[in-house]
Amino acid sequence: MTVLNRHWSVALGLLLVALAASAAFAHGVADSDQAFVESTSGLQVGPFVYLGAKHMVTGYDHLLFLVGVIFFLFRLREVATYVSLFALGHSITLLFGVLSQTHVNPFIIDAIIGLSVVYKGFDNIGLLKRWFGRQPSTKLAVFLFGLCHGLGLATKLQDFHLSQDGLVGNIISFNVGVEIGQFLALGAILIAISAWRKTAAFQRQAFGANVALVGAGVALTVYQVYGLVNS
Repeated sequence: MTVLNRHWSVALGLLLVALAASAAFAHGVADSDQAFVESTSGLQVGPFVYLGAKHMVTGYDHLLFLVGVIFFLFRLREVATYVSLFALGHSITLLFGVLSQTHVNPFIIDAIIGLSVVYKGFDNIGLLKRWFGRQPSTKLAVFLFGLCHGLGLATKLQDFHLSQDGLVGNIISFNVGVEIGQFLALGAILIAISAWRKTAAFQRQAFGANVALVGAGVALTVYQVYGLVNS
């Protein structure tokens, strides 16, 4: 199989995963979890930590963005810095959105999240620097898109009938769970990418992988725009 064919194989695989995930998981909450959340009264730290972690591990839009963020980061300090910026942004809007009942159209915010994946793919292959004549601030972009990712989840939680009894503690617990899930998922992603980097094929396949990342982001965005138009 030629390098070009491998690139297209990777692109097709990520596109199919993204399409399936956007329908089933992206910012979604299972019916059983929704029933539990709506029936809960009082502080429930453990269950909400679990639900938050479960959301992140199954949130393919989050994971695709994180893959793009860490793709060319080789130092753990850099990984920690960028992931912390994303986590900070995610936490701010998740907590603020739910507690203040600030609501945005979920299709619009999820489309922006899809575009965040597109943005990072373009950034990784150097197109943003070519288009703008200089490198946009990646740290600022990761933080701002983190705000969007947190707001996306907040819009879903706002659709539930959440009890006011213990609400603040439960939402904080949920957010802690999200960050735990992010840490676990990121660990697995780092192991996989680190092993890939040690192969001779990495330099040849890196460009194609990021083109595939752009395609996955476009698929996520189109899916949400379709939902917006037909809602």
